[in-house]
Amino acid sequence: MFNKILVALDRSDMGQEVFEQALGLAKLTSAKLMLLHVLSPEEEGSPDSVMLSNVDYSAGWSEQSFRLYQQTWQEFKNQGLQMLQAFSAQGNTVGVDTEFTQNSGSPGRMICELARGWDADLIIMGRRGRSGLTELLLGSVSNYVLHHAPCSAHIVHFPVKSKATEITPETASVSS
Repeated sequence: MFNKILVALDRSDMGQEVFEQALGLAKLTSAKLMLLHVLSPEEEGSPDSVMLSNVDYSAGWSEQSFRLYQQTWQEFKNQGLQMLQAFSAQGNTVGVDTEFTQNSGSPGRMICELARGWDADLIIMGRRGRSGLTELLLGSVSNYVLHHAPCSAHIVHFPVKSKATEITPETASVSS
């Protein structure tokens, strides 16, 4: 069964759902959890995407822009650590042995490297739902992990809201 579950988290809305599924499985199987957040320009809210507007293309980054970038990056790192600490505390509170790490790099590669080094039995992660040209240009972390992971992977899909119309007695009747 599963003894070690690697949980790849980002700061998206899906992070809570990914963690809850991993925690539930860990409780059922008495597995340990390793929570991972990868600092990457690919993550929504990353300082790299915020800072592009501050670059002076003729002379590179000004000293002020660089200091602002460093400050923003440090805040981004701290927010990631706070997220990991909060999830880890939740896991430990319910009796699941939970630890965490935050690394920098390419998310897919970092997830696979940690899974290999920690000897994970399962990787649980979310999926952004990129497809087509967006996936081709930006890549898909979940797709990379599915093809390169040293163990099984479980991909959590963000719940899609149904657009089905509600059936009421008025709409259910058919007139002839």
